[in-house]
Formats: sequence, C-alpha cells, structure tokens
Amino acid sequence: MVAKWYAANTGKHPGEFTELARRIAGQIPAGSAVLEVAPGPGYFCIELAKLGAYSITGLDISRTFVEIARKNAAAAGANVEFRQGNASSMPFADDTFDFLLCRAAFKNFGQPAGALREMCRVLKPGGRGLIIDLRGDASPESMNRHVDGMGLSMIDKIVTKLVFRLSLIKTAYTREQFERMLAQAAFRSVDIREVGIGFEISMTK
Repeated sequence: MVAKWYAANTGKHPGEFTELARRIAGQIPAGSAVLEVAPGPGYFCIELAKLGAYSITGLDISRTFVEIARKNAAAAGANVEFRQGNASSMPFADDTFDFLLCRAAFKNFGQPAGALREMCRVLKPGGRGLIIDLRGDASPESMNRHVDGMGLSMIDKIVTKLVFRLSLIKTAYTREQFERMLAQAAFRSVDIREVGIGFEISMTK
C-alpha cells in the first residue's frame, strides 16, 4: 500500500526525474551501463532511457515496486530491466556498471555500510556513484519549506510533512555518519555536498 501511494504521489510531478535524468545523461557516455539502487516506481530509469542508448537496470527489494516499475517502463516503451534484490547483497558481478544512482532511499537500508561496499564492488574501476538523500540534521522548518515547494495537493502536503517528521528524518544520516560508513568501502574518492535539506554524495571507484 505504501509503495502504491508513493508511486502515485511522485508520479504526479515527473519534472524532478526528467531534470535529474538530463543532468546524468550529460555526464555519462552513450552505451554506459547504469544501475539505480532502489528505483521505486522506476521514473528516473525511464526518463534516462528516453535520452540515450544506455543499458539501464533498477534493483529494488520491494516486489510491488518492481512490478510497478516494469509496468511503467512498458507503458513508456522504455528499455529498462527491473530486478528484485537487496542493496547489501546485489545479484551482479564485480565491475559491472559505469554509473550508479541511489536517490531518496539510502536511509531505508537495513545494512547501509554493506550497501556502500556493494555499490563499490559492482562499479567498474573509474565508475561513479551518486547518492541523493535527506540530511539527518535537516530542521523541521526546512523540511516544511521543501514540501511546500513540491506542488502537492493540500492533503498530500499534510501527509508528506508527517512522513518527513515522523519517519524519514529519524532514519536519515548526518555527514559524520556517512563519513564513517564510506570509510568502510573502497572508493578512491568521495565528495559530500549539502544541497537543500539533503546530501549529494559523489563516489568514484
């Protein structure tokens, strides 16, 4: 039920996914192998598939999300493979992907340090990863402003604010926590930037 609510809610505002897909497409060459970890309904993968001949895979632990994403991709005519699997034990060989994205999902992982090690393992040497997620020290006021700017209906706005306050912020990580976890992975370089109420963490293998 939560997966279906999330898919419907985020699907009302596809612009964010289109913008992110264009940004990533401008950074990776044609033919790149791309993995999105925890793609949910698959909106980013689908938008990226529209922009070039990439080999795109989405891996999500939720069977419902995988089913939703497959249906969305089929409806859009997008060539994306969605698979069910755990971020801390990915069903991929070493050195498989050129680029990896994890957006708004890392805070939900049961084994976050293990997920980072797996991200590093499945990236090719020189491959890059990007984690976009909520900061654990984001203030209630900043989260409210963020939700107010999402263009939601009044009811969805109220529900989303409650989700941020009562759930998401409680599992989000601070910079220091991310630094400790990233130190357990074998990335060659890491850059953590604060963007709005969240982090953008760039990693290179």
